[in-house]
Amino acid sequence: MSLLSWETETVDFNRRQFFIRLGAGTLAAGAVAMLPAAAFAEDKVDVAELLKPGPLGDMSLGDEKAPHTVVEYASLTCTHCKHFHDTTWKPFKEKYIDTGKVRFILRDFPLDPLATAGFMLAHAAPNNNFFPMVDLLFDQQDKWAFVDDPVSALQQLSKQVGFTQDTFELALKNQALLDAVNAVKDRGATTFGVNATPTFFVDGVKKPGALSLEDFDALLS
Repeated sequence: MSLLSWETETVDFNRRQFFIRLGAGTLAAGAVAMLPAAAFAEDKVDVAELLKPGPLGDMSLGDEKAPHTVVEYASLTCTHCKHFHDTTWKPFKEKYIDTGKVRFILRDFPLDPLATAGFMLAHAAPNNNFFPMVDLLFDQQDKWAFVDDPVSALQQLSKQVGFTQDTFELALKNQALLDAVNAVKDRGATTFGVNATPTFFVDGVKKPGALSLEDFDALLS
């Protein structure tokens, strides 16, 4: 089934209807609990395997030849992911990505249908605006993820990165895009043991939790 069966309907769903229509297709892998802390046992994965891109390619920032690679599995409705975005992301980007020390890869790990929709919109954003759309959705999380009419809220936000109503609807009806987002999540769970968001892999070392800049300083020193 497609993510949203909008072929003959207008965008007037309330939150309950939205989740009913999304449920089966987006939660096939099951819901995953979020973990708030970063203090977990070290777990190293095969870096070459980790860096194989998914069906949509990797959404990355920074020099591909950087000495370090950080992969984040995130959910756009996760409050811990938002905490990382609000408190750590900008100084981390300035210190490590913008200076060529880290290549950063963000991967889809939606915890619910609404987060899946958000990632689909980010991947479909006009003019390759994946990261601006992700930034917008985290910045405005309380205005779309926890409201009675999330579809209308997402539609309004999407206009800020260039979506029209038609392209917004087409993105959320795109079965191939839905399958690709779910494939990234499924591989993260089954191959790399991701079971919480955010989960980071710092040069292949698994670190769940909303890491601070000081955490990254210690890991990348």
